[in-house]
Amino acid sequence: MSRNKTEVIGGRNPVYEVLRAGRRRVHRLLVADGMRSRGRLQQALDLAAARGVPCETVSRAALDRLASNHQGLAAEAEPYPYVAAADILERARQAGEPPFVLLLDTLQDPQNFGTLLRTAEAVGVHGVILPVHQSVGVTAAVVSASSGASEHLLIARENLSQAVRTLQADGVWVVGLESSPEARPLASLDLGGPLGLVVGSEAEGMRRLVREGCDVLVRLPMRGRVDSLNAAVAGSIALYAAWAARRYAGARAVEAEAGPPPGAGPLD
Repeated sequence: MSRNKTEVIGGRNPVYEVLRAGRRRVHRLLVADGMRSRGRLQQALDLAAARGVPCETVSRAALDRLASNHQGLAAEAEPYPYVAAADILERARQAGEPPFVLLLDTLQDPQNFGTLLRTAEAVGVHGVILPVHQSVGVTAAVVSASSGASEHLLIARENLSQAVRTLQADGVWVVGLESSPEARPLASLDLGGPLGLVVGSEAEGMRRLVREGCDVLVRLPMRGRVDSLNAAVAGSIALYAAWAARRYAGARAVEAEAGPPPGAGPLD
């Protein structure tokens, strides 16, 4: 693939996960002059060396022009490799698990999108489906916002109404998340079976055809004075509720009861 079809991904965790996942070709790493090679930066450099990816030292000013929030490291890589909805269902079959799919209807904000991808990867969804148009794609900003989680997910771009029907034909129950009065309380449903969770856009929610195609609509309970939650927050809560219904299948064992080692950050 030619260099004019590449993108620059900034940040130590995002670059490390791009290399670790190995789903797209990385042409080169760019390291800011004067960076100390340790921690995640050293791990990324080690992975690059193992994969034969060249590393170049550039000025911090040059890196600033190429990527935001780069933390002294960026990667020039091919665009994100989308898949088909059928590939997502096949992943579930290979895992011997009921399908667990996230569908995002015309989400616009890269930060919300990245947050949902990070949650989706954490709870073990088999894939994510986006509309072909009117939605943010997996850009460098989204890779950064997801802290690289996007690289470990299968993500499809398809007509969302058709994708809903494809999932339903495969026995998947499609549940739309919204705050309307007719939506059922989340706790009233068993989310442990084959599930497609639909989260709508930040401002408009689900489009009419997508909404009408859902098997059921659900809402999160609210106690305070505000009447809605951010799309990424609401979607993340629903994803964890679905994973809880699956009895946290596949959860990693806790490595140490004493908690993280001294100096470790709470998330990254």
